[in-house]
Amino acid sequence: MTRLNKILTLAILLFILTAVLIGCADKPYPTEVSVKTAREYQQAGAFMLDVRQPEEWDEAHIPDSTLIPLNELTTRLNEIPADREIVVVCRSGNRSAQARDILRNAGYKKVTSMSGGIRQWIAAGYPTINGK
Repeated sequence: MTRLNKILTLAILLFILTAVLIGCADKPYPTEVSVKTAREYQQAGAFMLDVRQPEEWDEAHIPDSTLIPLNELTTRLNEIPADREIVVVCRSGNRSAQARDILRNAGYKKVTSMSGGIRQWIAAGYPTINGK
């Protein structure tokens, strides 16, 4: 094997190894997802966290979601599973972004905010529950 062939072989192996390592690295979790993507996450078993107030929750909420108002979130972190994907929901998307950041700062890795909030969820025709 010539010196050039050895160098090319080494370069190819290095390229393959780099590609494998990059592919195995944790990909960054999206900061925000669309309502459609949030619905897909929900159907796949994500923990749906609603950070609105109880009165808003009673009007309409996503089936199997959990209500923890934003102002209570830091004291109720123990109620949120660290081993599941988390989609944070609010009315329009502002409070959910704040809650997402609180969770990420607390060490949660797979947490995202649903853009458009419950308003967009309802507009898309996805199921909701009224009342408690």
